[in-house]
Amino acid sequence: MPDESCPVCATADIICGKWTILVIRDLASGRSRFCELERSLAGISPRTLSLRLRGLEEQGIVARETFPEVPPRVEYSLTPKGEALVPLIDGMRAYGREWLGVTEGDCRPAGRREPAAAAA
Repeated sequence: MPDESCPVCATADIICGKWTILVIRDLASGRSRFCELERSLAGISPRTLSLRLRGLEEQGIVARETFPEVPPRVEYSLTPKGEALVPLIDGMRAYGREWLGVTEGDCRPAGRREPAAAAA
């Protein structure tokens, strides 16, 4: 059982679920619809994506906005609490490049850009 008084354990408990960090990575670029996330996360099942989004929403990391259109449009975005996780992802990206030799591409979903503040 993880140590609930340890900040590292508490954070790892949130982001270490399969696909979770990649969902946050994709939403760091801005709002996305379910189908866009599903496409960018090749191999994730719709059920798993739905569960991850729901869990992140319950934890206050992801916001879900429904638009009254036909058919209904739903968009997901990071809350300020979720945006606070982006530096962890940037650190993982830098580590992978420097220490693991991962140099091909940026692992960003196709057609997506990093926010100007995070671009370096």
